[in-house]
Amino acid sequence: MDLKRLKHLVALADTRNFGRAATQCHLTQSALSRSIQAAEDELGLLLFDRGTLEVSCTDAGAFVVERARRLLFESRCLERDVSLYRERLLGDLAFGV
Repeated sequence: MDLKRLKHLVALADTRNFGRAATQCHLTQSALSRSIQAAEDELGLLLFDRGTLEVSCTDAGAFVVERARRLLFESRCLERDVSLYRERLLGDLAFGV
C-alpha cells in the first residue's frame, strides 16, 4: 500500500465523511471511495462502517489508521532529515586538531 492511500485512510478517519475527506485530499468523492475500497480489498478487512450521516472506523480500521499515522509521520521526518542532510545541516561532522 502506498503512502497516498494511507493519507486517504487517515483523512476519512479524521473527517468521518467521504465528501470532506475527498476535499481535504484534493480528490473527487468517487475517487476517494475507490481508494478506500482498494485499501480494504488489499488488506482483506472492512476498515470503515459507512453510516447514512457519517463514517466510523471499525476496530480493524482504527488499528490500521493508527499505524498509518505513524508511517506518515516517519515519512515526513525522513523527507525533512534528507533535506537537512542535503543542506549539510544534519549528519556527522569531524575535524582534527
